[in-house]
Amino acid sequence: MSSFELYQQQRITHWNKAAANLEKYQTFNRTYKRRLAEIYRFLIPPDASVLEIGCAQGDLLASLGASRSVGVDFSEEMIQRGRHKHPDLSFLHTDAHDFSIDEKFDTIIFSDVLNDLWDVQKVFETIHSLAKPHSRLIINTYSRLWETSFWITEKLGLSTPKLQQNWLVPKDITNLLNLCGFETIRSWQEVLLPLPIPLLNPLCNKTLVKIPPFNMLALTNFILARPLPEERPDHDNLHVSVIVPARNEAGNINNIFERVPKMGEQTELVFVEGHSSDNTAEEIEKQIGLHPEWACQFLQQSGSGKGNAVREGFARANGDILMILDADMTVPPEDLPRFYDALARNKGEFINGVRLVYPMEKAAMRFFNFLGNKFFSIAFSWLLGQPVKDTLCGTKVLWKEDYERIAANRSYFGEFDPFGDFDLIFGAAKLGLKIVDLPIRYRERIYGTTNIQRWKHGWLLLRMVLYAAARLKFI
Repeated sequence: MSSFELYQQQRITHWNKAAANLEKYQTFNRTYKRRLAEIYRFLIPPDASVLEIGCAQGDLLASLGASRSVGVDFSEEMIQRGRHKHPDLSFLHTDAHDFSIDEKFDTIIFSDVLNDLWDVQKVFETIHSLAKPHSRLIINTYSRLWETSFWITEKLGLSTPKLQQNWLVPKDITNLLNLCGFETIRSWQEVLLPLPIPLLNPLCNKTLVKIPPFNMLALTNFILARPLPEERPDHDNLHVSVIVPARNEAGNINNIFERVPKMGEQTELVFVEGHSSDNTAEEIEKQIGLHPEWACQFLQQSGSGKGNAVREGFARANGDILMILDADMTVPPEDLPRFYDALARNKGEFINGVRLVYPMEKAAMRFFNFLGNKFFSIAFSWLLGQPVKDTLCGTKVLWKEDYERIAANRSYFGEFDPFGDFDLIFGAAKLGLKIVDLPIRYRERIYGTTNIQRWKHGWLLLRMVLYAAARLKFI
């Protein structure tokens, strides 16, 4: 018998025996397992198909309420218990190191199982073929800081006994994922107090564990990853819709037609006019008539604010790729092909313009606005778990299918955002999309005045930080 076969047989025997005693450890483990289920439900949309590797009796999988749920485990006793306890789930009694199923899944879960595997790289390679291009891999593993605590609770008969563990740290897992064709989107820590102590439990597990240095003491490390993207064969043949919110921008409309490059197979301009006090609406209609070579749409928004204009423009757009271009053109339209390439070549799934890398023209952004943007970039990067250097750059680019998923899940946040930027950023973060910053050179306005009111909107942004904290971070 090979070393691998001996290792597996020892663990199969161990977990078959442990299956009969699971209820014995439920009291001690219940708080931890309940918290894991809350986190996974937050991360996984209810319409997703889910595969769990090392599912045991399927309790976590059953708690998700997914549209399709499949659990894999090498313990026959665990699988039998799962089939009896959760007859609506599908179970496979097989070894994760070498199995196949003629199906692909939206989400693949490894919950507290990597440290028990003989060859993590082999398992990652095996499940890669079961992932779709937009699938998500979600992993949580025990922190090695808790190794002594586990040993004590096992000796006291309070937790499920374990055989020798791998104790992989997040950097080890990220490296193995990369070797097997996956890319880490973000990593973070969860669960500081796995005990049912009223008041103290939610304080520790929903708040303190998200804040340094308390997060360093967390029980479990989470990683969200996606398959490393392959370049789309049709990246030059996509349809693009450029949404142009325009309020009091009459002097810029002609330049938009002159300066926006043609991208992909077809580029569509969608003008959304916002009840201007000048002749912006008339100028848009005039320029559309003067440029029959462009595919155009013109609508007057039903509400107010850029956020409403963006949502109505996106709803009408026909393109595969959706772009926002502010009509003031402080983000040069000539840079839009960079956004197109970054998205079409799968460098990211949400391309966010950044004005804070290159030096700006002298009057492009006032000093206190610049400081405010720096502060909010730090705050939102921490809240979202991905680097977002500039939240208020007007140019953001994403796939229409991803926007439709954001819109379908908008009820989670509500229509809270007058700018339109945070509705998209928060929605993308909630869906686990890969956010990529794209630096641009920010220019001065050549016509009109800004609609940004520094102190009023600064206070609103602060409220956005608190809102994001409540809905995305401290959940």
